[in-house]
Amino acid sequence: MAFIQCDFFSEVLGLSSSMNVILPQWTKGQIGMRSSRVGDKHPVLYLLHGYSDDHTIWGRRTSIERYVSPLGLAVVMPAVNKSFYTDMEKGDRYWTFISEELPSIVRSFFPISDRREDNFVAGLSMGGYGAFKLALRHPDRFSAAASLSGVLDIVERAENTDLLGSLENVFGSAEKVKGSENDLLYLAERVAKSNGNKPMLYQCCGTEDFLYRNNIAFRDKVRELGLDLTYEEEPGTHEWGYWDKKIQSVLKWLPLKNK
Repeated sequence: MAFIQCDFFSEVLGLSSSMNVILPQWTKGQIGMRSSRVGDKHPVLYLLHGYSDDHTIWGRRTSIERYVSPLGLAVVMPAVNKSFYTDMEKGDRYWTFISEELPSIVRSFFPISDRREDNFVAGLSMGGYGAFKLALRHPDRFSAAASLSGVLDIVERAENTDLLGSLENVFGSAEKVKGSENDLLYLAERVAKSNGNKPMLYQCCGTEDFLYRNNIAFRDKVRELGLDLTYEEEPGTHEWGYWDKKIQSVLKWLPLKNK
């Protein structure tokens, strides 16, 4: 595998941004690694960080590079600060960055496929919210999305007075979130009623996680809508030991052609 750290200028954000990228590399000389490449354009997983982290966190807290090595899968890990992958009410346009500019930049730098069946997204906590938002707002671009301990009922979180101050900078008032393009439950209902593509969804959460009730509400709504949801729960809290284990489950679940 090739692990690449990139700094680049984002025209959308008007500032320098960063991402880490893992690229497939065919090699016989890496001890303890099985490497694979499939074709000229790689399938890609956009792997999103949580609220307190950045683009380096998945590489520092998990063995993601080793896990994807035999899969022929590129992994793109961008930095979005505390934006909730949103064009912020008081801040930068991170939704436009992550959904429009980033894929274009990645494909200009690296041999990454633009086909829907080769594009996946996953994330933890805030990143789980971002992953499902990308797939549900752009089901024509992403064939599968995974949330690990995600903040999935954002309306309920925005109404929580303990979080209201920080989320006001992102979304504005709680009233602006419900039924908007930032409301995952609204997006799921819209996708379910449409005649277009519908992404596969994977969701997991530890039963002792403070977001467990939030995840159950989302799970029940998506099941009611009839979307393709794989749901897993087990004992666990909001911590990296759990996510390191569950990202391996996500990789096994992804509809990769060479598995």
